[in-house]
Amino acid sequence: MEFESTAEIAIPKDPLERVIGQDEAVDISRLIAKQKRHLLLVGAPGTGKSMIARTIANLLPAPNHEVSVLHNLERPERPLLSLRSRLMLEREKGEKEKKWGTIIAPEEAPPFVAERLGFRCRRCADLSSPRALYCPSCGADKHPRRDSPFGDLIPSNEQQDSGRVHAIRITEEGSEEPLVYEKTEEDKICRLTQDEVKKRVSANIKKLRKVIVPLSRSTFVQVVGNNETELLGDVRHDPYGNHPEIGTPPYMRVTPGAVHEAHEGILYLDEMTTLGEAQKYLLTAMQEKKFLITGRNPSSAGSTVRVEGVPCDFILVGAMNINDLPSLSPALRSRIRGSGYEIVLNTYMEDNEANCKKMAQFVAQEIQMDGRIPHASASAVEKVLEESRKLCRITDNHSGLTLRLRVLSGIIKLAGDFASLEQAEFIDFVHLERAIKSAKSAEEQLEAKYGNIWSAGMADYGARLKKGPETA
Repeated sequence: MEFESTAEIAIPKDPLERVIGQDEAVDISRLIAKQKRHLLLVGAPGTGKSMIARTIANLLPAPNHEVSVLHNLERPERPLLSLRSRLMLEREKGEKEKKWGTIIAPEEAPPFVAERLGFRCRRCADLSSPRALYCPSCGADKHPRRDSPFGDLIPSNEQQDSGRVHAIRITEEGSEEPLVYEKTEEDKICRLTQDEVKKRVSANIKKLRKVIVPLSRSTFVQVVGNNETELLGDVRHDPYGNHPEIGTPPYMRVTPGAVHEAHEGILYLDEMTTLGEAQKYLLTAMQEKKFLITGRNPSSAGSTVRVEGVPCDFILVGAMNINDLPSLSPALRSRIRGSGYEIVLNTYMEDNEANCKKMAQFVAQEIQMDGRIPHASASAVEKVLEESRKLCRITDNHSGLTLRLRVLSGIIKLAGDFASLEQAEFIDFVHLERAIKSAKSAEEQLEAKYGNIWSAGMADYGARLKKGPETA
């Protein structure tokens, strides 16, 4: 090794260059991210299927659309779909934050407007802050109606209390133009036309909306197991149904599925064959690039709620073991092959200098990602290579370096824990030897202790029989 510890090894910035021993899959992954193709990864556990899917997601641009549902006043059980782009959201945000109207000084406003807004004194006409209750010049009450003894007979000035005065201005053409004058926090007056008031109200109006797929979301969505609700979405049950007063509105109960959350991103399906009958729904979503959301339980109040055409334009990355390949739906597999690739991942690579350097890089990556263990010395990396060769002979009956890296990852982390416990500067050869012994599976430990698993089972049965027939 040309280094003293893995701290000297540079980790590639390109995430695909961190994938070890799967050169073909790396090249295809670059095409998938660029051309938006589907991918089926077939290989043994621990060969990097999920890592490849995550790296493809990192290469995709940020999502550009937000998906939300709106309350439908005419038919509440049919919420309206709303799709807003990043540009639209930025424009709406700008409209809400925009300063509408023209800011003028109090002396530029008509005298009666300045008086009603509390800027001008009714007695001496001097200007002062509207926060002052009395005129600083003459001491007159600037808001006489507020403390008037005849307040129960004279209605209060609602325009003054709200900080707003309505007026009419005669234009140069001789027509009347409605105006609104409002106080500002800077002791100024804002003058708005009728059109500006309408635009401000329209920008600030709050629609009955629920965002189901936000703009700021991950481009990687993972699904494991046969759960149609998780995959396709649902409408939550409400014991009060669609009651207008005590029930939850249907649009608030809409829950997106993974196919919708993966819109403009990666949908990673681990162990694809466990989806069962849901594979046909997944095929529909891939073909149509949209899929409805409705209640999955026929006896639920959500079964009457439907949101049509919810977008789900995703890239499918499926993963499965070699033995499960015949269980995959032929139609779904044909769809993947018709618009993507199938790749069988390698389980080992040649034992040469270049690949040994890649394995050393793998050790450095695992230590960096863990973040809680020290770096490994050169002798420790040599021990990892030795264990890699051993695993390759046992599992693949071949001379080389194993690519079942999950096993090696566990050994490295366990050795790092031992080094941390001893407060050692680096993970050393001794820590790796101890970790390899401790990382044996339960079957291997039983075989070492009893000779074989059958003898271990009989010994356990005999011990329980001594305690009594009930325990046996």
